[in-house]
Order: sequence, then structure tokens, then C-alpha cells
Amino acid sequence: MSKPRDCLRHAVRAASLTVVLAASLARAQAQAPQAPPPQNVISLSATATVELSRDWLTIVLATTREGSEAAGVQGQLRQALDAALTEARKAARPGQVEVQTGGFSLAPRYAPKGGIAGWQGSAELIVQGRDTQAIAQLVGRLQTLSIARVGFSLSREAREKVEAEVTAEAIARFRSRADAVSQQFGFGGYAVREVNVSSDPGPMQSPPLMRAQAARMPADDALPVEAGKALVSATVSGSVQMR
Repeated sequence: MSKPRDCLRHAVRAASLTVVLAASLARAQAQAPQAPPPQNVISLSATATVELSRDWLTIVLATTREGSEAAGVQGQLRQALDAALTEARKAARPGQVEVQTGGFSLAPRYAPKGGIAGWQGSAELIVQGRDTQAIAQLVGRLQTLSIARVGFSLSREAREKVEAEVTAEAIARFRSRADAVSQQFGFGGYAVREVNVSSDPGPMQSPPLMRAQAARMPADDALPVEAGKALVSATVSGSVQMR
């Protein structure tokens, strides 16, 4: 019987010692002097921007069909899409003219009193790349599909080519501004505390084009397009301690 009691007494003593040590540590931390907040810290930001011509054209072509039978509607869509694909593949070149299928959907149409009254579906073809002239001429030859959407953007290669340059310029502007502000406050220099670098490739431009306009174009006419400009910017923000 003595051994269980001895074990219990040892356990109680160990727990009491743990509580005492924890309380002593908490008191020591509370009594320790706290580091003063950093002085003479300012927040700054700087932005650099470069303007480029958008070089990546994306055109989405589509067609819709309706009918009483789902198989018939699906067959008409496939026929229209296959005809466009056959013509588009002749002009395909990696990076210059790229072709891929888009959405393909088939859904029932319901009668007012219930029940399926027919079927409707749509199919899409996406043509994109850097050779805008070849793409525009190709679109003029695709007679089984109509233009749904057109958009210009920067290609990944064009964006990456200038990102390093514009980021370096933003960093240089941040350092120059930090140095100027430090001198204006009467300090001889500064030390960077924290910094964040971000880049923005700019929004995509989508000029509105009507389906009817595309349908009236002769097969040998090129689609009139204008790329426009895009802004690639980089922003450096953070805080420095003047000293």
C-alpha cells in the first residue's frame, strides 16, 4: 500500500513544481523591459510603367442549331465545327496561329405545358496567336461559324520581356524616393525594413463585334482588327527606417 501512496506524493510534487516554474517564468517575462517601438519609420511606394502594343489576338467563333431531335442537332453542330476545323488547321502554326475547340453544349427546349419540345445546342472554335493578319484572314474564310468574342492581350513572352526592366525601374524609384525623403527630414540615410514587389500586366481589351457583321463579310476579306496598347506596371511598396 505504501508504494501507490509514494507514487501519488511524487506526482503531486512534480505538478506543483511545474506550476511554480511556469509562474516564475511568466513573472520574469512581465518584468523584462520591452523593446521600444522603432523610431523614424516611414512607408513609401513607387511605380514604373511601360506601354506596349498588344500582340496576342484571341477570337472565339460559335454557331447554334435547333431541331426536334437531339441527334440531329448534335450532328449539325459537329458538321459545322468539323468544316471550320478543317479550314483552320491549314493555317495553324505554333505561337502564330493556334486552333482549339471551345464549348460544346446540347440542351432540351421545354413546351409551355411541359415536356420536351425540341433541342438546341452550340459549338465554339477558338483561334488565337501573334500573327493577327493571318488570324483575321482565316476568320474571314470560316463560313460555318460566326464571331462571338474578340480580345487582345499581351503574350507571355512580351510580358516577361519587359517585367524585369519595369521592376528594376520601380525599385530604383523606391530607393531614390527613400533617399530624398530621408534627406528632407535631416537624416543621412535609411535602412529598408520591409518591401513588397508586385506587377500588373494590364487588362484585356475586347472590342464589341456583332455576329451579323461577321456573317456579311465575304470569304476573301480579312476581319478588321486593331490591337491597341497595354500597360505593364510594377509597384514597390514598403517601409524604411531613417537614420
